Amino acid sequence: MVILASIAPLLRSPVWWIRGFDFPRLQLAVVGAIAMAGFAYYATAALTDVSLLLALAAAIALQLKYILPFSPLIDKQVLDATAGDGSDCISILIANVLTPNRRCHDLLRQIEKADPDLVLTLESNLWWQQQLQPLEASYPYFSQCPQDNLYGMHLYSKFKLIDPEIRFLVENDVPSITSFIELRNGARILFYGLHPAPPSPTENSQSTERDGELLMVGKEASRQDKAVIITGDLNDVAWSESTLLFRRISELLDPRIGRGMFNSFHAKYWFLRWPLDHLFHSREFGLCEIRRLGYFGSDHFPIYIKLAYAPDLSRHQQGEDSSSGDHTRANTKISEAREAGDE
Repeated sequence: MVILASIAPLLRSPVWWIRGFDFPRLQLAVVGAIAMAGFAYYATAALTDVSLLLALAAAIALQLKYILPFSPLIDKQVLDATAGDGSDCISILIANVLTPNRRCHDLLRQIEKADPDLVLTLESNLWWQQQLQPLEASYPYFSQCPQDNLYGMHLYSKFKLIDPEIRFLVENDVPSITSFIELRNGARILFYGLHPAPPSPTENSQSTERDGELLMVGKEASRQDKAVIITGDLNDVAWSESTLLFRRISELLDPRIGRGMFNSFHAKYWFLRWPLDHLFHSREFGLCEIRRLGYFGSDHFPIYIKLAYAPDLSRHQQGEDSSSGDHTRANTKISEAREAGDE
């Protein structure tokens, strides 16, 4: 099973059950190591036994190739930064609230304690909007898109939002939020909040829509002349082929590389956790802090990230390089997503 589950994602098929094997790479590596150790104890020198051991070793090595970058064993992609007087910083709290969850006060307490500059909530409907209304006293700028289909989205900001826009990039019931944001020092950055639908038997049967939306925004971000932040629940893991392609196309950085996974889902099952809530940014930012916050009744943990805007850093940190083949694949996926969204 471990061997087959390791091979399946290499097919690059968008079918939901194949894409699902992108998620539990750490779990598959652990199970593979246990299976290999147990089998090695009883194995003989027979060709079939040796072949199986080698296949298990190759499967484990493949999983480690994807997940090791999200560990302290690898150099950090984003440099450490200090907050200084705070005028050049931006802190963001991302929280998928889980629509039927009613523990809003637990989330509000975490927001009050973390005191972020921006709060992005996902799966927030009109009930959640009403419960989050106390935030408006401290966060006078906001963009709200309450929905009951698990794709509502709300953005609350202490900083001025300039030309905020709610967009439906692929599916007409799956919103995203785009806005320029003015920092305390007057610098303007471009913010994207995303929550594309996942490939699953109850959502989209393929990853086409999710991948296409992510790549659309990635290509758009790469053309900007301002610093960019893209964040949200992407319903994808940090090491999947689709997210890796997005990073190359967008030229954005992942602050988790060299630091940790910061698994945000599933909050109730420690043995089934992976990073679904993400933040990517352009080279003008350094990292002050990143941490996972506490449980508040959702199936996701909130994630808190604080960045320092320091344009000089762009000379010292570099994203992934893209190839002409990457752009061809991205354009194909975007076209397929648009066609699927029109159906």
